[in-house]
Amino acid sequence: MGIFALSMYVPAAHALAHDNLHDARSFFYSGTLFLLIFSLVALAQAGRKRTRGDMGNLLALFACFSLMPLMLAVPFYEAVRTTNFVNAYVEMSSALSTTGATLFRPERLSETEHLWRAQVGWMGGLLIWVAAAAIMAPLNLGGFEVTSTLEPGHSDGLDRGLDRADPQKRILRVAAQLTPVYAGLTLALWIMLVVSGDSPLVGLSHAMAVLSTSGISPIGGADNAASGFPGEMVMAMFMLFALSRLTFSSDTVTSARRSILQDPEFRLGLLITFGLPVALLLRHWIGPTPVIEGGFLEVLKALWGGVFTVLSILTTTGFESANWQIAQQWSGLTAAGPLFLGLAVIGGGVATTAGGVKLLRIWALYLNGLREMERMVHPSSVGRSPGYSRKIRKQGAYIAWIFFMLFAITISGFTVLFTLFGVNFENSIILAISALSTTGPLINLTPEDPISLLSLTDGAKMIFCAGMVLGRLELLAIIALLASDLWRS
Repeated sequence: MGIFALSMYVPAAHALAHDNLHDARSFFYSGTLFLLIFSLVALAQAGRKRTRGDMGNLLALFACFSLMPLMLAVPFYEAVRTTNFVNAYVEMSSALSTTGATLFRPERLSETEHLWRAQVGWMGGLLIWVAAAAIMAPLNLGGFEVTSTLEPGHSDGLDRGLDRADPQKRILRVAAQLTPVYAGLTLALWIMLVVSGDSPLVGLSHAMAVLSTSGISPIGGADNAASGFPGEMVMAMFMLFALSRLTFSSDTVTSARRSILQDPEFRLGLLITFGLPVALLLRHWIGPTPVIEGGFLEVLKALWGGVFTVLSILTTTGFESANWQIAQQWSGLTAAGPLFLGLAVIGGGVATTAGGVKLLRIWALYLNGLREMERMVHPSSVGRSPGYSRKIRKQGAYIAWIFFMLFAITISGFTVLFTLFGVNFENSIILAISALSTTGPLINLTPEDPISLLSLTDGAKMIFCAGMVLGRLELLAIIALLASDLWRS
Protein backbone atom coordinates (compact mmCIF):
# COMPACT_ATOMS: atom_id res chain seq x y z
CA MET A 1 0.00 0.00 0.00
CA GLY A 2 2.83 2.37 0.82
CA ILE A 3 4.48 1.89 -2.57
CA PHE A 4 1.22 2.58 -4.40
CA ALA A 5 0.66 5.67 -2.27
CA LEU A 6 4.15 6.99 -3.03
CA SER A 7 3.63 6.31 -6.73
CA MET A 8 0.83 8.88 -6.78
CA TYR A 9 3.43 11.62 -6.43
CA VAL A 10 4.77 10.80 -9.91
CA PRO A 11 1.63 11.90 -11.80
CA ALA A 12 1.29 14.77 -9.34
CA ALA A 13 4.74 16.02 -10.33
CA HIS A 14 3.93 15.51 -14.02
CA ALA A 15 0.71 17.50 -13.72
CA LEU A 16 2.47 20.27 -11.83
CA ALA A 17 5.15 20.49 -14.51
CA HIS A 18 2.42 20.92 -17.15
CA ASP A 19 0.44 23.47 -15.09
CA ASN A 20 -2.46 21.05 -14.60
CA LEU A 21 -3.09 22.09 -11.02
CA HIS A 22 -6.33 20.16 -10.57
CA ASP A 23 -4.71 16.81 -11.45
CA ALA A 24 -1.66 17.72 -9.38
CA ARG A 25 -3.80 18.37 -6.32
CA SER A 26 -5.86 15.21 -6.88
CA PHE A 27 -2.85 12.91 -6.95
CA PHE A 28 -0.81 14.77 -4.32
CA TYR A 29 -3.61 14.88 -1.76
CA SER A 30 -4.57 11.25 -2.41
CA GLY A 31 -0.97 10.09 -2.12
CA THR A 32 -0.51 12.01 1.12
CA LEU A 33 -3.75 10.68 2.59
CA PHE A 34 -3.00 7.03 1.82
CA LEU A 35 0.61 7.37 2.89
CA LEU A 36 -0.62 8.68 6.25
CA ILE A 37 -3.08 5.79 6.58
CA PHE A 38 -0.34 3.30 5.72
CA SER A 39 2.01 4.86 8.27
CA LEU A 40 -0.62 4.62 11.03
CA VAL A 41 -1.37 0.98 10.19
CA ALA A 42 2.34 0.13 10.04
CA LEU A 43 2.88 1.84 13.40
CA ALA A 44 0.00 -0.11 14.94
CA GLN A 45 1.38 -3.40 13.60
CA ALA A 46 4.98 -2.68 14.60
CA GLY A 47 6.43 -5.25 16.97
CA ARG A 48 3.95 -7.99 16.04
CA LYS A 49 5.44 -11.18 14.74
CA ARG A 50 4.14 -12.11 11.31
CA THR A 51 3.31 -15.78 10.83
CA ARG A 52 1.73 -15.51 7.40
CA GLY A 53 2.76 -18.46 5.22
CA ASP A 54 2.55 -19.06 1.51
CA MET A 55 -1.23 -19.39 1.54
CA GLY A 56 -1.48 -16.17 3.52
CA ASN A 57 0.61 -14.45 0.89
CA LEU A 58 -1.66 -15.87 -1.82
CA LEU A 59 -4.66 -14.46 0.03
CA ALA A 60 -2.91 -11.09 0.29
CA LEU A 61 -2.24 -11.19 -3.45
CA PHE A 62 -5.92 -11.85 -4.11
CA ALA A 63 -6.88 -8.96 -1.81
CA CYS A 64 -4.41 -6.69 -3.59
CA PHE A 65 -5.89 -7.26 -7.04
CA SER A 66 -9.48 -7.01 -5.82
CA LEU A 67 -9.26 -4.23 -3.18
CA MET A 68 -6.25 -2.13 -4.13
CA PRO A 69 -8.11 -0.62 -7.14
CA LEU A 70 -10.43 1.05 -4.60
CA MET A 71 -7.47 3.12 -3.43
CA LEU A 72 -6.01 3.64 -6.90
CA ALA A 73 -9.38 4.83 -8.19
CA VAL A 74 -9.62 7.74 -5.74
CA PRO A 75 -7.14 10.13 -7.44
CA PHE A 76 -8.30 9.01 -10.89
CA TYR A 77 -11.93 9.71 -9.98
CA GLU A 78 -11.05 13.11 -8.54
CA ALA A 79 -8.93 14.02 -11.56
CA VAL A 80 -11.42 12.98 -14.28
CA ARG A 81 -14.41 14.62 -12.56
CA THR A 82 -16.86 13.54 -15.31
CA THR A 83 -17.32 9.91 -14.27
CA ASN A 84 -18.57 7.92 -11.30
CA PHE A 85 -16.49 5.91 -8.86
CA VAL A 86 -17.60 2.54 -10.26
CA ASN A 87 -16.10 3.44 -13.62
CA ALA A 88 -12.90 4.60 -11.95
CA TYR A 89 -12.70 1.31 -10.03
CA VAL A 90 -13.19 -0.75 -13.22
CA GLU A 91 -10.50 1.30 -14.98
CA MET A 92 -8.00 0.75 -12.19
CA SER A 93 -8.89 -2.96 -11.88
CA SER A 94 -8.24 -3.31 -15.59
CA ALA A 95 -4.90 -1.53 -15.31
CA LEU A 96 -3.66 -3.32 -12.17
CA SER A 97 -4.54 -6.76 -13.57
CA THR A 98 -2.68 -5.77 -16.80
CA THR A 99 -5.87 -6.34 -18.79
CA GLY A 100 -5.75 -2.88 -20.35
CA ALA A 101 -9.43 -2.53 -21.23
CA THR A 102 -10.54 1.08 -20.92
CA LEU A 103 -13.87 2.83 -20.54
CA PHE A 104 -12.65 6.19 -21.84
CA ARG A 105 -11.66 7.51 -25.24
CA PRO A 106 -8.05 8.77 -25.31
CA GLU A 107 -9.07 12.39 -25.87
CA ARG A 108 -11.24 12.39 -22.75
CA LEU A 109 -8.29 11.93 -20.37
CA SER A 110 -5.41 14.28 -19.71
CA GLU A 111 -1.78 13.29 -20.18
CA THR A 112 -1.39 12.90 -16.42
CA GLU A 113 -4.36 10.53 -16.22
CA HIS A 114 -2.96 8.49 -19.10
CA LEU A 115 0.37 8.34 -17.28
CA TRP A 116 -1.38 7.06 -14.15
CA ARG A 117 -3.16 4.30 -16.10
CA ALA A 118 0.11 3.17 -17.66
CA GLN A 119 1.93 3.39 -14.34
CA VAL A 120 -0.68 1.28 -12.52
CA GLY A 121 -0.51 -1.32 -15.29
CA TRP A 122 3.29 -1.36 -15.03
CA MET A 123 3.16 -1.86 -11.26
CA GLY A 124 0.59 -4.62 -11.69
CA GLY A 125 2.94 -6.38 -14.10
CA LEU A 126 5.81 -6.12 -11.62
CA LEU A 127 3.55 -7.41 -8.87
CA ILE A 128 2.53 -10.55 -10.76
CA TRP A 129 6.12 -11.05 -11.98
CA VAL A 130 7.42 -11.08 -8.40
CA ALA A 131 4.44 -13.10 -7.14
CA ALA A 132 5.00 -15.79 -9.78
CA ALA A 133 8.53 -16.48 -8.55
CA ALA A 134 8.02 -15.83 -4.83
CA ILE A 135 4.48 -17.12 -4.21
CA MET A 136 3.22 -19.21 -7.13
CA ALA A 137 6.40 -21.24 -7.69
CA PRO A 138 6.71 -22.63 -4.12
CA LEU A 139 3.00 -23.57 -4.20
CA ASN A 140 3.27 -25.14 -7.67
CA LEU A 141 0.66 -22.81 -9.15
CA GLY A 142 0.49 -20.51 -12.13
CA GLY A 143 1.84 -23.14 -14.54
CA PHE A 144 4.58 -24.49 -12.26
CA GLU A 145 2.32 -27.44 -11.45
CA VAL A 146 3.00 -28.84 -14.93
CA THR A 147 6.57 -29.75 -13.95
CA SER A 148 5.80 -30.58 -10.32
CA THR A 149 5.35 -33.99 -8.72
CA LEU A 150 2.65 -32.89 -6.27
CA GLU A 151 -0.78 -31.33 -6.47
CA PRO A 152 -1.20 -27.58 -6.99
CA GLY A 153 -1.04 -25.68 -3.72
CA HIS A 154 1.61 -27.98 -2.20
CA SER A 155 5.35 -27.55 -2.15
CA ASP A 156 7.35 -30.37 -3.72
CA GLY A 157 10.19 -29.89 -1.25
CA LEU A 158 12.87 -29.20 -3.85
CA ASP A 159 15.75 -27.09 -2.68
CA ARG A 160 15.36 -24.36 -5.28
CA GLY A 161 16.47 -21.54 -3.03
CA LEU A 162 12.82 -20.55 -2.58
CA ASP A 163 10.96 -23.22 -0.62
CA ARG A 164 13.00 -23.21 2.58
CA ALA A 165 13.17 -19.46 2.93
CA ASP A 166 10.89 -17.37 5.07
CA PRO A 167 7.97 -16.32 2.82
CA GLN A 168 8.30 -12.62 3.63
CA LYS A 169 12.06 -12.56 3.14
CA ARG A 170 11.66 -14.55 -0.06
CA ILE A 171 9.28 -11.94 -1.50
CA LEU A 172 11.66 -9.11 -0.60
CA ARG A 173 14.63 -10.96 -2.08
CA VAL A 174 12.84 -11.78 -5.32
CA ALA A 175 11.52 -8.21 -5.59
CA ALA A 176 15.03 -6.84 -5.08
CA GLN A 177 16.32 -9.11 -7.85
CA LEU A 178 13.57 -8.56 -10.41
CA THR A 179 12.67 -4.89 -9.96
CA PRO A 180 15.97 -3.52 -11.39
CA VAL A 181 15.64 -5.88 -14.37
CA TYR A 182 12.03 -4.88 -14.96
CA ALA A 183 12.76 -1.17 -14.62
CA GLY A 184 15.91 -1.39 -16.72
CA LEU A 185 14.11 -3.12 -19.59
CA THR A 186 11.34 -0.52 -19.44
CA LEU A 187 13.86 2.33 -19.52
CA ALA A 188 15.72 0.78 -22.47
CA LEU A 189 12.51 0.33 -24.47
CA TRP A 190 11.36 3.87 -23.61
CA ILE A 191 14.60 5.35 -24.95
CA MET A 192 14.34 3.26 -28.13
CA LEU A 193 10.76 4.36 -28.75
CA VAL A 194 11.55 8.03 -28.21
CA VAL A 195 14.52 7.77 -30.58
CA SER A 196 12.17 6.09 -33.09
CA GLY A 197 9.89 9.14 -33.06
CA ASP A 198 7.39 8.76 -30.22
CA SER A 199 6.76 11.56 -27.75
CA PRO A 200 8.10 10.96 -24.22
CA LEU A 201 4.63 10.21 -22.80
CA VAL A 202 3.62 7.84 -25.60
CA GLY A 203 7.01 6.13 -25.54
CA LEU A 204 6.90 5.65 -21.77
CA SER A 205 3.30 4.42 -21.81
CA HIS A 206 3.98 1.91 -24.58
CA ALA A 207 7.17 0.74 -22.90
CA MET A 208 5.26 0.11 -19.68
CA ALA A 209 2.46 -1.54 -21.63
CA VAL A 210 4.81 -3.96 -23.41
CA LEU A 211 6.77 -5.01 -20.32
CA SER A 212 3.58 -5.49 -18.28
CA THR A 213 1.59 -6.83 -21.29
CA SER A 214 -1.20 -4.42 -20.34
CA GLY A 215 -1.62 -2.88 -23.79
CA ILE A 216 -2.43 0.52 -22.26
CA SER A 217 -1.94 3.36 -24.73
CA PRO A 218 -2.68 7.10 -24.50
CA ILE A 219 -3.32 7.25 -28.27
CA GLY A 220 -5.57 4.22 -28.74
CA GLY A 221 -2.91 1.68 -29.70
CA ALA A 222 0.56 1.18 -31.16
CA ASP A 223 -0.82 1.45 -34.70
CA ASN A 224 -1.31 5.19 -34.09
CA ALA A 225 2.24 5.77 -32.83
CA ALA A 226 4.62 8.10 -34.67
CA SER A 227 7.49 5.60 -34.32
CA GLY A 228 5.93 3.40 -37.01
CA PHE A 229 7.80 0.29 -38.14
CA PRO A 230 10.98 0.92 -36.05
CA GLY A 231 8.83 1.29 -32.95
CA GLU A 232 6.99 -1.94 -33.68
CA MET A 233 10.29 -3.72 -34.20
CA VAL A 234 11.71 -2.77 -30.80
CA MET A 235 8.40 -3.49 -29.06
CA ALA A 236 8.30 -6.94 -30.64
CA MET A 237 11.80 -7.64 -29.35
CA PHE A 238 10.71 -6.90 -25.79
CA MET A 239 7.45 -8.84 -26.18
CA LEU A 240 9.59 -11.97 -26.47
CA PHE A 241 10.17 -11.76 -22.71
CA ALA A 242 6.54 -12.79 -22.25
CA LEU A 243 7.05 -16.08 -24.11
CA SER A 244 9.32 -17.80 -21.61
CA ARG A 245 10.17 -17.60 -17.93
CA LEU A 246 13.78 -18.58 -18.72
CA THR A 247 14.52 -14.96 -19.57
CA PHE A 248 14.81 -14.42 -15.81
CA SER A 249 13.85 -17.58 -13.92
CA SER A 250 15.49 -20.93 -13.31
CA ASP A 251 13.21 -22.71 -10.87
CA THR A 252 11.37 -25.32 -12.93
CA VAL A 253 12.38 -28.74 -14.17
CA THR A 254 12.61 -27.64 -17.78
CA SER A 255 15.01 -24.85 -16.89
CA ALA A 256 17.82 -27.40 -16.87
CA ARG A 257 18.12 -26.83 -20.62
CA ARG A 258 21.21 -24.91 -21.69
CA SER A 259 19.65 -22.31 -23.97
CA ILE A 260 16.40 -20.40 -24.12
CA LEU A 261 16.12 -21.53 -27.74
CA GLN A 262 15.73 -25.07 -26.41
CA ASP A 263 12.90 -24.09 -24.09
CA PRO A 264 9.63 -25.63 -25.35
CA GLU A 265 7.60 -22.57 -24.37
CA PHE A 266 9.81 -20.19 -26.31
CA ARG A 267 10.00 -22.44 -29.35
CA LEU A 268 6.25 -22.98 -29.40
CA GLY A 269 5.69 -19.24 -29.06
CA LEU A 270 8.03 -18.52 -31.98
CA LEU A 271 6.35 -21.22 -34.07
CA ILE A 272 2.95 -19.61 -33.55
CA THR A 273 4.32 -16.08 -34.03
CA PHE A 274 5.92 -16.80 -37.39
CA GLY A 275 4.03 -19.87 -38.59
CA LEU A 276 0.55 -18.39 -38.40
CA PRO A 277 1.37 -15.16 -40.36
CA VAL A 278 3.17 -17.20 -43.02
CA ALA A 279 0.15 -19.48 -43.35
CA LEU A 280 -2.12 -16.45 -43.68
CA LEU A 281 0.16 -14.96 -46.31
CA LEU A 282 0.26 -18.21 -48.31
CA ARG A 283 -3.52 -18.21 -48.25
CA HIS A 284 -3.34 -15.33 -50.71
CA TRP A 285 -2.12 -17.69 -53.41
CA ILE A 286 -3.73 -20.91 -52.21
CA GLY A 287 -7.17 -19.82 -51.04
CA PRO A 288 -9.96 -18.06 -52.91
CA THR A 289 -8.77 -14.52 -52.18
CA PRO A 290 -9.02 -11.53 -54.51
CA VAL A 291 -5.90 -10.58 -56.45
CA ILE A 292 -4.18 -7.56 -54.87
CA GLU A 293 -1.68 -5.53 -56.76
CA GLY A 294 1.53 -4.92 -54.91
CA GLY A 295 5.21 -5.62 -55.06
CA PHE A 296 7.61 -7.38 -52.72
CA LEU A 297 7.44 -4.49 -50.25
CA GLU A 298 3.70 -4.99 -49.80
CA VAL A 299 4.30 -8.69 -49.14
CA LEU A 300 6.81 -7.81 -46.43
CA LYS A 301 4.38 -5.32 -44.88
CA ALA A 302 1.65 -7.97 -44.83
CA LEU A 303 4.01 -10.49 -43.25
CA TRP A 304 5.22 -8.05 -40.61
CA GLY A 305 1.69 -6.92 -39.82
CA GLY A 306 0.78 -10.52 -39.10
CA VAL A 307 3.91 -11.28 -37.07
CA PHE A 308 3.62 -8.23 -34.79
CA THR A 309 -0.12 -8.58 -34.24
CA VAL A 310 0.03 -12.33 -33.57
CA LEU A 311 2.93 -11.90 -31.13
CA SER A 312 1.13 -9.05 -29.38
CA ILE A 313 -2.13 -10.97 -28.96
CA LEU A 314 -0.31 -14.18 -27.97
CA THR A 315 1.50 -12.34 -25.18
CA THR A 316 -1.87 -10.78 -24.22
CA THR A 317 -0.52 -7.28 -24.85
CA GLY A 318 -3.18 -6.54 -27.43
CA PHE A 319 -1.43 -4.07 -29.74
CA GLU A 320 -2.33 -4.13 -33.42
CA SER A 321 0.24 -3.43 -36.12
CA ALA A 322 -0.25 -0.49 -38.46
CA ASN A 323 0.15 -3.04 -41.28
CA TRP A 324 -2.45 -5.49 -39.97
CA GLN A 325 -5.04 -4.25 -42.44
CA ILE A 326 -2.61 -5.06 -45.29
CA ALA A 327 -2.09 -8.53 -43.80
CA GLN A 328 -5.85 -9.05 -43.71
CA GLN A 329 -6.24 -7.96 -47.32
CA TRP A 330 -3.50 -10.24 -48.58
CA SER A 331 -4.80 -13.26 -46.65
CA GLY A 332 -8.45 -12.59 -47.41
CA LEU A 333 -9.21 -12.90 -43.69
CA THR A 334 -12.27 -10.73 -43.24
CA ALA A 335 -13.10 -11.75 -39.67
CA ALA A 336 -10.05 -11.99 -37.40
CA GLY A 337 -12.08 -12.25 -34.20
CA PRO A 338 -11.85 -16.04 -33.72
CA LEU A 339 -8.12 -15.92 -34.46
CA PHE A 340 -7.51 -13.23 -31.84
CA LEU A 341 -9.65 -15.01 -29.26
CA GLY A 342 -7.79 -18.28 -29.79
CA LEU A 343 -4.38 -16.62 -29.46
CA ALA A 344 -5.42 -14.83 -26.27
CA VAL A 345 -6.68 -18.09 -24.75
CA ILE A 346 -3.31 -19.75 -25.47
CA GLY A 347 -1.45 -16.88 -23.80
CA GLY A 348 2.25 -16.46 -23.09
CA GLY A 349 4.82 -18.14 -20.87
CA VAL A 350 4.63 -19.38 -17.31
CA ALA A 351 5.84 -16.93 -14.64
CA THR A 352 5.60 -13.97 -17.00
CA THR A 353 3.22 -11.03 -17.05
CA ALA A 354 1.18 -12.66 -19.85
CA GLY A 355 -2.20 -14.26 -19.21
CA GLY A 356 -4.11 -17.10 -20.86
CA VAL A 357 -3.75 -20.86 -20.48
CA LYS A 358 0.06 -20.54 -20.91
CA LEU A 359 2.34 -22.11 -23.49
CA LEU A 360 3.80 -24.73 -21.13
CA ARG A 361 0.37 -26.26 -20.58
CA ILE A 362 -0.27 -26.30 -24.33
CA TRP A 363 3.10 -27.98 -24.83
CA ALA A 364 2.23 -30.63 -22.23
CA LEU A 365 -1.05 -31.37 -23.98
CA TYR A 366 0.78 -31.59 -27.31
CA LEU A 367 3.31 -34.11 -25.96
CA ASN A 368 0.54 -36.22 -24.49
CA GLY A 369 -1.47 -36.13 -27.72
CA LEU A 370 1.61 -37.04 -29.77
CA ARG A 371 2.32 -40.01 -27.50
CA GLU A 372 -1.29 -41.20 -27.68
CA MET A 373 -1.17 -41.15 -31.49
CA GLU A 374 2.04 -43.18 -31.40
CA ARG A 375 0.34 -45.75 -29.20
CA MET A 376 -2.54 -46.01 -31.65
CA VAL A 377 -0.04 -47.12 -34.31
CA HIS A 378 2.25 -49.10 -31.98
CA PRO A 379 0.23 -50.12 -28.86
CA SER A 380 3.20 -51.91 -27.25
CA SER A 381 5.72 -49.15 -27.79
CA VAL A 382 7.63 -47.55 -24.93
CA GLY A 383 8.17 -43.81 -24.74
CA ARG A 384 11.76 -42.72 -25.22
CA SER A 385 11.51 -39.19 -23.87
CA PRO A 386 13.95 -37.97 -21.16
CA GLY A 387 12.76 -37.68 -17.59
CA TYR A 388 11.56 -34.06 -17.71
CA SER A 389 9.63 -34.60 -20.96
CA ARG A 390 8.08 -37.79 -19.58
CA LYS A 391 6.95 -35.93 -16.48
CA ILE A 392 5.40 -33.14 -18.56
CA ARG A 393 3.78 -35.65 -20.91
CA LYS A 394 2.12 -37.65 -18.11
CA GLN A 395 1.47 -35.79 -14.84
CA GLY A 396 1.92 -32.39 -16.48
CA ALA A 397 -0.55 -33.14 -19.26
CA TYR A 398 -3.09 -34.43 -16.73
CA ILE A 399 -3.10 -31.25 -14.65
CA ALA A 400 -2.87 -29.11 -17.80
CA TRP A 401 -6.00 -30.76 -19.17
CA ILE A 402 -7.80 -30.14 -15.89
CA PHE A 403 -6.82 -26.48 -16.01
CA PHE A 404 -7.84 -26.16 -19.66
CA MET A 405 -11.27 -27.63 -18.93
CA LEU A 406 -11.70 -25.37 -15.90
CA PHE A 407 -10.72 -22.41 -18.06
CA ALA A 408 -13.28 -23.37 -20.71
CA ILE A 409 -16.01 -23.89 -18.09
CA THR A 410 -15.17 -20.53 -16.54
CA ILE A 411 -15.49 -18.83 -19.93
CA SER A 412 -18.91 -20.43 -20.31
CA GLY A 413 -19.96 -19.35 -16.84
CA PHE A 414 -18.92 -15.73 -17.33
CA THR A 415 -20.58 -15.69 -20.76
CA VAL A 416 -23.86 -16.69 -19.12
CA LEU A 417 -23.41 -14.06 -16.41
CA PHE A 418 -22.86 -11.32 -18.97
CA THR A 419 -25.96 -12.34 -20.90
CA LEU A 420 -27.99 -12.10 -17.68
CA PHE A 421 -27.00 -8.42 -17.51
CA GLY A 422 -28.25 -7.67 -21.00
CA VAL A 423 -25.11 -8.24 -23.11
CA ASN A 424 -25.66 -10.12 -26.37
CA PHE A 425 -24.15 -13.58 -26.72
CA GLU A 426 -21.27 -12.69 -29.06
CA ASN A 427 -20.12 -9.75 -26.97
CA SER A 428 -20.50 -11.85 -23.81
CA ILE A 429 -18.00 -14.39 -25.14
CA ILE A 430 -15.57 -11.63 -26.09
CA LEU A 431 -15.88 -9.96 -22.69
CA ALA A 432 -15.37 -13.28 -20.89
CA ILE A 433 -12.24 -14.22 -22.85
CA SER A 434 -10.91 -10.67 -22.68
CA ALA A 435 -11.20 -10.64 -18.88
CA LEU A 436 -10.00 -14.18 -18.18
CA SER A 437 -7.04 -13.92 -20.54
CA THR A 438 -6.26 -10.35 -19.36
CA THR A 439 -6.30 -9.10 -22.96
CA GLY A 440 -8.45 -5.99 -22.72
CA PRO A 441 -7.90 -4.63 -26.26
CA LEU A 442 -9.85 -7.62 -27.59
CA ILE A 443 -13.07 -5.73 -26.93
CA ASN A 444 -12.05 -3.30 -29.69
CA LEU A 445 -10.18 -5.63 -32.05
CA THR A 446 -12.46 -8.67 -32.11
CA PRO A 447 -16.09 -7.57 -32.71
CA GLU A 448 -17.26 -5.78 -35.82
CA ASP A 449 -18.38 -2.88 -33.63
CA PRO A 450 -16.12 -2.18 -30.60
CA ILE A 451 -17.68 -2.98 -27.24
CA SER A 452 -18.27 0.03 -25.01
CA LEU A 453 -17.56 -0.89 -21.39
CA LEU A 454 -19.02 2.45 -20.39
CA SER A 455 -22.46 1.40 -21.67
CA LEU A 456 -22.54 -1.78 -19.57
CA THR A 457 -24.60 -1.93 -16.40
CA ASP A 458 -22.80 -1.69 -13.07
CA GLY A 459 -23.48 -5.40 -12.50
CA ALA A 460 -21.83 -6.34 -15.79
CA LYS A 461 -18.85 -4.12 -14.94
CA MET A 462 -18.40 -5.90 -11.60
CA ILE A 463 -18.58 -9.27 -13.37
CA PHE A 464 -15.87 -8.02 -15.72
CA CYS A 465 -13.72 -7.01 -12.73
CA ALA A 466 -14.20 -10.43 -11.14
CA GLY A 467 -13.15 -12.06 -14.40
CA MET A 468 -10.00 -9.96 -14.57
CA VAL A 469 -8.96 -10.88 -11.02
CA LEU A 470 -9.72 -14.55 -11.65
CA GLY A 471 -7.83 -14.50 -14.92
CA ARG A 472 -4.84 -12.79 -13.32
CA LEU A 473 -4.53 -15.23 -10.40
CA GLU A 474 -5.90 -18.29 -12.28
CA LEU A 475 -8.65 -20.61 -11.10
CA LEU A 476 -6.29 -23.25 -9.68
CA ALA A 477 -4.86 -20.65 -7.28
CA ILE A 478 -8.35 -19.68 -6.14
CA ILE A 479 -9.29 -23.34 -5.63
CA ALA A 480 -6.08 -23.99 -3.70
CA LEU A 481 -6.78 -20.92 -1.57
CA LEU A 482 -10.35 -22.01 -0.78
CA ALA A 483 -9.27 -25.59 -0.01
CA SER A 484 -6.34 -24.65 2.23
CA ASP A 485 -6.19 -24.84 6.01
CA LEU A 486 -5.90 -21.06 6.20
CA TRP A 487 -9.61 -20.67 6.98
CA ARG A 488 -9.48 -23.26 9.78
CA SER A 489 -6.52 -21.77 11.59
